[in-house]
Amino acid sequence: MVSQYKLYSYGAASIGVLGFIATLTLGTTGALIGGFLALIGSALAIMFLKFGYIFVPMITQRTNTVVMMDTGYEIPPAQNVIVKSMNGVYYASAFLGIKIFESATEKSMEENVAYNQYFERAISNLKYITKISYMLYVEDVGEKRKTIESKRAEAQLRLAREREKSEPDVLKIDKYEREVGVWDLQLNKLIKGIKPMGVLSYVMTCASGVSKEGAIASVISQANELRTVLANALNVEVELLTADEMLKCFEWESFLPTSVQELEESVG
Repeated sequence: MVSQYKLYSYGAASIGVLGFIATLTLGTTGALIGGFLALIGSALAIMFLKFGYIFVPMITQRTNTVVMMDTGYEIPPAQNVIVKSMNGVYYASAFLGIKIFESATEKSMEENVAYNQYFERAISNLKYITKISYMLYVEDVGEKRKTIESKRAEAQLRLAREREKSEPDVLKIDKYEREVGVWDLQLNKLIKGIKPMGVLSYVMTCASGVSKEGAIASVISQANELRTVLANALNVEVELLTADEMLKCFEWESFLPTSVQELEESVG
């Protein structure tokens, strides 16, 4: 399935191209209008490519657009679940993305034992089947170092700005200090010659109902509960995936990326 982000960005870029042509071929008034269209088209194209997960669902909700897939699956206007009807029963699936900032190798033995206990305790309270997927790969050392150094500099800048405030937020300072510490630790590992491992993790949960609305409401409720449980138990950031991000996870249930480059390109 072609990326919705790309479809919208191509459409916006086409407007920009038409506007640019107008600036070259029309008179003064036409050139002004063309310049405006070129500017708007270019801005929209960039916006959809970088923030499509926010704007595409907004557009489909406003226009009440339902996406039908060749396999019989349906994506409602909110684009936060995937639905299919089988034998008179509706099934809905939702996907959550997990952002992991600390690996098991960076924890002490005691911390790992406690981590596993908290995780098992949290999962044992769930009343439905949950699938947690991890995709692992070895990252390019050179590119990884550039990324870490860039992220470290951004975290240091945020920390410095917060400290310079007349009334700094203690919680934000603590958060930024931990971010800097994480990037420092990863950078030190690279300097020591340890190959960086990339981890991409997501969660899938499903629900059923006699109506489409019932199945969607149930799976969203489950997803919200999972988001809270996993964020607290694993000390990670968890977010409900929508639009193309959701579709990528859905496709990965059948086929995985065949190279690191393909995986990195698919997640931007």
